[in-house]
Amino acid sequence: MNQRLVAGALVAVLGFGALSVAVGQLTGNDAVGSGSIDPESGLPLVPLSDLPPEAADTLALIDAGGPFPEAEDGGTFGNFEGLLPDRDRGYYKEYTVETPGSDDRGARRIVAGAGGELYWTADHYESFERISR
Repeated sequence: MNQRLVAGALVAVLGFGALSVAVGQLTGNDAVGSGSIDPESGLPLVPLSDLPPEAADTLALIDAGGPFPEAEDGGTFGNFEGLLPDRDRGYYKEYTVETPGSDDRGARRIVAGAGGELYWTADHYESFERISR
């Protein structure tokens, strides 16, 4: 079913107060945002402390410049889904966030913009939240 239809039905049934929680659950994010919206991207803001602890580990590696556990880490994120603000190719870099128990890279990523902005996805780029720290 279309996520917008489901979200609309939830608004009608649950009211606006529960919408941010319901949408977070619908998009598959591991953490529910604070209810605030990032004015630049229009995406929900999520405090780093609300993300899984492996996200903080990945951010520490990003801040240190590596080394990264996956060969793909630090590679260009193309934003082909168009969910992040439109920027020139190469502006965004992607990094793996370990998923305990996964036999592969899993679906969790942090995408970092050249301007210092950070985005979280728990569902392999189907949805994003802007990380606030």
